[in-house]
Amino acid sequence: MWRLHLCLLVALAEPFLNSKKTYEYKYEGLVRVGRELPDLVESALKMRCTFKIIGESPQTFVLQISNVDVEDFNGLPGKGVFSPSQKLTKRLSAEFSQPIVFEFSKGQITDIRTAPGVSNTVVNIVRGILGFLQVTVKTTQSFYELVELGIHGVCQSSYTVEEDSNAKELIVSQMVDITNCQQPAALYRGMALAPEDKLSKQRGESVVSTVKHTYTVKSTADGGLITKAFAQERQYFTPFNVKGGNSRLRDIELLKVSDTTDKIVTGQMQSRGNLIYKTEKDLRPIPVVMINLNEPMPKILDLIKRLAQANIYHVDSASSTDILNLIQLLRVATLENLEQLWKQVSGNDEHRRWFLDLVVEVTDERILKFLETRFKAGDITANEAGQALVVAFNHLSAEPVSVALAQEFLTIPFSKSHPLMWNTVVLAYGSLVYRYCVYTDPCPITVVQPLLDMATSGLSKNSEEDMVLALKALGNAAHPSSIKTLLKFLPGYTAGAEKLPIRVQSAAVQSFRLLASRDPHSVQDIVLNLFVQRTLPAEIRMLACMVLLETKPSIALISVISEVLLEETDLQVASFSYSLLKGISKSRTPDNQHLSTACNIAIKILTPKLGHLSYRYSKNVHLDWFHDDFLFGTSADIYMLQNESLIPTKLMLKGKMHFIGRILQFLEFGFRADGLKELLVGKTPQLKKGITDFLSDWQNLPKDRPLLTAYARVFGQEAFLMDVREDSIQSIIKSFSPSAGKESKVWEKIQDVQKGTSWHWTKPHLVYEARFIQPTCLGLPVEISKYYSIINAITVKAEINPPPKEHLGELLSSDISLHTDGFVGVTKDHFVFHGINTELFQCGTELKSKIVSALPWAFDLKINRKEQKYEMNLTPIKTVTELFSVKYVFHDYYSTIVIRSFLIQNNSHDTKNSEVKFRQCADAKIYGTSVCIEAEAKRAHYLHEYPLYYFLGHTRFSYQLEPAEGAKPIEKIQIQVTAGRKNPPGVSEMMNLSHRVFKLYSLFIEKKKSSSEFDLDATPESVITVKALGLSPPAKPLGYEGVAFYLPTAQRDNIEMIVSDVGEEANWKMCANANTDKSQTSAKAHLRWGAECQTYDLSMRVSAACQPESKPSIYTKITWGALPSVFTMIEYVPGISYIMGFYQKYEKNPERQAAVTVVVSSSQTFDMRVKIPERTIYKKAIPSPIDLAGFEVHL
Repeated sequence: MWRLHLCLLVALAEPFLNSKKTYEYKYEGLVRVGRELPDLVESALKMRCTFKIIGESPQTFVLQISNVDVEDFNGLPGKGVFSPSQKLTKRLSAEFSQPIVFEFSKGQITDIRTAPGVSNTVVNIVRGILGFLQVTVKTTQSFYELVELGIHGVCQSSYTVEEDSNAKELIVSQMVDITNCQQPAALYRGMALAPEDKLSKQRGESVVSTVKHTYTVKSTADGGLITKAFAQERQYFTPFNVKGGNSRLRDIELLKVSDTTDKIVTGQMQSRGNLIYKTEKDLRPIPVVMINLNEPMPKILDLIKRLAQANIYHVDSASSTDILNLIQLLRVATLENLEQLWKQVSGNDEHRRWFLDLVVEVTDERILKFLETRFKAGDITANEAGQALVVAFNHLSAEPVSVALAQEFLTIPFSKSHPLMWNTVVLAYGSLVYRYCVYTDPCPITVVQPLLDMATSGLSKNSEEDMVLALKALGNAAHPSSIKTLLKFLPGYTAGAEKLPIRVQSAAVQSFRLLASRDPHSVQDIVLNLFVQRTLPAEIRMLACMVLLETKPSIALISVISEVLLEETDLQVASFSYSLLKGISKSRTPDNQHLSTACNIAIKILTPKLGHLSYRYSKNVHLDWFHDDFLFGTSADIYMLQNESLIPTKLMLKGKMHFIGRILQFLEFGFRADGLKELLVGKTPQLKKGITDFLSDWQNLPKDRPLLTAYARVFGQEAFLMDVREDSIQSIIKSFSPSAGKESKVWEKIQDVQKGTSWHWTKPHLVYEARFIQPTCLGLPVEISKYYSIINAITVKAEINPPPKEHLGELLSSDISLHTDGFVGVTKDHFVFHGINTELFQCGTELKSKIVSALPWAFDLKINRKEQKYEMNLTPIKTVTELFSVKYVFHDYYSTIVIRSFLIQNNSHDTKNSEVKFRQCADAKIYGTSVCIEAEAKRAHYLHEYPLYYFLGHTRFSYQLEPAEGAKPIEKIQIQVTAGRKNPPGVSEMMNLSHRVFKLYSLFIEKKKSSSEFDLDATPESVITVKALGLSPPAKPLGYEGVAFYLPTAQRDNIEMIVSDVGEEANWKMCANANTDKSQTSAKAHLRWGAECQTYDLSMRVSAACQPESKPSIYTKITWGALPSVFTMIEYVPGISYIMGFYQKYEKNPERQAAVTVVVSSSQTFDMRVKIPERTIYKKAIPSPIDLAGFEVHL
């Protein structure tokens, strides 16, 4: 709560300051950040001061502040006390001691001027102090509304006036609507790619703010006199719905005013603007860290060296948050500093990489000028340049000067030195244009003109590659002025466009995806016209329908789509469009709230005709969920576009997050396989002959057509585009060919490994930085910020012997030994901050989470390809090794440059609290290793109506490897693999047999059990033997041995596998066998395990019938004997079947047996009957995911 104590009476109808008087004020302010519940801690800041307003002229006044005193608080309200903050008091006193001049006329403050050294934080506090003077009083109206300029921007105020006739005073109340300001002072950063969802906001808000001023105005001879002023501002915030959790800023109070006659002389002054709050351009500091930013150069170098060293042999989770410190220091460095730093770190690979990965977070023109110098000097590799530029462009503050500098990269020759880097430059520039246009309306066409020219040039040259790249970049930019150019690539709009490659037309249609939200009506007209043209390729029409639905069309347009589909003859288009409508009809996310209703009506009309179409046709699969209390949800889509083939022409996968009233398309991946499809169609039999014969046709494909095109979108923006062409594949095949010699790149790598190579790579990355800064009536900014950073690291050491002498084929006939050790790991840090954040102090609530994943390894590998023997020796775990951990803490804190104090939610006797600790280990003593899970949670509250409070306190979970307690020391773990058959079956023979066995086991995943056996007619001969042993000399090895046998006969193919416990007294075994007849109409499998394979058993028999006089069917019988208690899934079959819509009837069926019959009832449906003990379960006309027309049953 801010309390403002003023020692003079001020103005009436227009607040009035007499230029011949001096006004003395006493000021006290208090701000609290907390949750307003008993026994939950709060952080707070209190400031007291006195100040004078001295008149210089009728419209010019001087503000002088003195006697500053600052105190801070971290604790339980009513049980703790404020503590003096001497450092902050001294810092503020020094700045407040300088005079401040402001212009005041007709109740409005028009200009504030200060000495050059006064910080922006102090000026904003002054704005809050002066804001109480700015009030409009109308004595003739009891209620009125005005649009006024204030510290929150140009916002609407609602006034009520009440008269106290006894005291001869007016009570004036002012409510300010700061959520819908015409010119808001609030600032959003990092959220341009997460558009607002207005329908989600109707279900609840994550931020709610209220501002109320109350004035007591008394009439005097000179005019109105404010005898008392009180201002209260509250902000409620939660990552979920506001009904769960809040933080609060409380009130301001004016006590009294007295006269003085002092005069003061001001020196050189500079204008700092009007009363509207001003935010620092570079938005420093980062709220979750607070460090001294003076003299950044040595601090930057020290941090780079420490972080590089700490993450060489593992991911150092303890120092992972230091990357935010480094980023903050880099942001205050000058361009000259960056150039000096580059000279000092560029000679060291580790330091160079850390610098390049994080200097891109300098989000203004400095990073562009720095990278431009690197591009022109050529002192970074194409790989380094591409990684740096894509992050720099996407994290850049989208200002006019930045966009202009970014355009220059499109003309630098180095940008085109590598195809992948050129794609990155063009796509990243398109993303920058998009973010620039979010905050610039109208958005000038000059920013997108280079991309328009690139598209036109590609069209004139008939360059498919150039056209696709330009169109994708235009799709990223989503500039309304690009529509005219995009139409040049669409059939039906431009003559000859239908002759363009389908890939180009497809890229043109998808370029409207982001435009769908910016200019939905224009996009609807265009893509609807494409969709209804039945002469167009199916892929173009399907994509047009997809884009059309992204415009959130009206029920009338959905009706048009339905009418077209009722008459549609192309089943690819019909199936895809129908599945799009069906997915949305079931959607529960707010953005589809109205559209899902319209689609639901359409589905009821279309289902009789299109509901039976199987997965051989193009489909969309949509899944989503949304929780109103948490205002959070996710959605996922899979798009499969096919064209008269089971091989998809195009495959897309995307996921979205719905949170706090915004939609973030987190990731999207896509593949286009025109060339690969052409290669595979009709060539499947070649797979049985060998990969070499199959690949021989690749060199016959057109050189300008890619086999495969892959792309990736991040936050809705296409960031990666790569074509895989025939020459690339041929180069890889040649490099790995047994005849490849010293000219091969693989040869060079093997030579390095033979010498004992070591390779290390790290990638620190700030994934996102999202900040919402809103001024308060106190002049202090309340901020909601989210940060997500990652450190990836991998270290590999390897040594191989002997190296080849002439060609790589020598490795196939030599005894090879390989030693390697290393690790791969990742640390993810996530921060959420809510509170006051200035360059002088921070006061707020913070949620910190850390996720750590790590996988170390160390092993020796011996390979004898000629004898088909392979051996791997692993070093057992000697110390506790954490493979995965999650921990987070939610606390209040107060921080200055010199001190940072935390207070985690403490528990008292009145608080609902909980503390849970859990640890469980699974021992593998044979291998001297234990797998352990640990969990710990401390909570202050578990209130169901407050979702935010589930997270109050501390939580930790870890998954780790440890040496097994009580186990004998293990020297090494040895895995041996031996191919025991001199003439193993051919690849195709084994593939076919494995495929049939897999189909046998996967017919019914319930795995209901049975019993039957068969005799082997041939002497078993092992195909492969695998041993996993724990070695501890001189003791005998312990572990497990598995042997697989393949026994073909004239009538059947047989496979048997035996797994046994290795040891003198061990008798545990598992025996499994399976066989299929050559006609592929029957198969059976038997599994036994326990002591000598005699304790437990189950078996399954499957037979198929496909006679001309009967319908195709599959009959499966599962029987079982003794089974462990874990195999009691049969009990859940009735309940699951009921949920799935099956009918049931009670009847006596054989015990320990289940029988399943599946009969094809039509080309699109099948019937199923399941018999289990005590009941029969059945259902008819079950929709089939595949087309059953002409279906023949083969196992």
